[in-house]
Amino acid sequence: MERLGPSSADRVSAAPSPRPHAGPAPRVCLGGIGIDPVTEAEAVARVLDALESGRGGQIVTPNVDIVAAARRNRELRAVIAAAELVVADGAPLVWASRVARNPLPARVAGSDLVWSLSEAAATRGLRIALLGGTPDGAARPTERAADLLEARYPGLKVVGAWCPPMGFDRDDSQWSALVERVEAAAPDLVYVGLGFPKQEQVTARLRAVAPGAWFLGCGASIDFIAGYRRRAPKWMQRTGTEWLFRMLSEPRRLARRYLRDDVPEAVRLLAEAYRERRRARTQD
Repeated sequence: MERLGPSSADRVSAAPSPRPHAGPAPRVCLGGIGIDPVTEAEAVARVLDALESGRGGQIVTPNVDIVAAARRNRELRAVIAAAELVVADGAPLVWASRVARNPLPARVAGSDLVWSLSEAAATRGLRIALLGGTPDGAARPTERAADLLEARYPGLKVVGAWCPPMGFDRDDSQWSALVERVEAAAPDLVYVGLGFPKQEQVTARLRAVAPGAWFLGCGASIDFIAGYRRRAPKWMQRTGTEWLFRMLSEPRRLARRYLRDDVPEAVRLLAEAYRERRRARTQD
């Protein structure tokens, strides 16, 4: 039987040890954006602490593709900078930080956070909602993902599973309907799987509707949970080659983007990190 989610040996505990009372560490700057130096457990702990204090927030999970897009667009950089938590979804970002001698502790993928946050939500009685997934006729990946999460974590309260049609954010009636659903559901956590930057733009509008909730931009994670798309094997996730699996799985959609934009961006990040390391040496 196919495993629904990471085993306890593969992922972090959903009940991380308390963080010190000191404030968060400064963000690590890579490619012009700041990334919080946290592990997955620390990211979950920060969200739980904020929810206990009645504070909502937004998690952005930049990978190489997002960094490349942010370089080209000042507004996208501002969206990332404004998020309460920014974690490194892409392995090349972690590699570049190590080359620069300002290391991020680990990769923190949005596709892993949906599991660890859901486990924490089940133990704490938090309410979650899912927004996104790939609309495909009779297929309902968002509802299936919600069912699988509830089966995986008994006691989990999924209060919404919405897979709106394309263009819903530009249609007044569709948008009003979504706002009503979010208000009625009153979630504590919302997984927004619409792809960058749409999911961040939608989140910015919905935060006014649910100011006490935390929103996670999680890309294709809803489809992964539902089995609508396959995620790369664990060894590819660990070695930073998950992008290659995704490209080979959807070559017509992803090959050009990965090869034209992402590979050069990864090389650029590493080159910038090396120059930063040499600059620091000369200053010493």
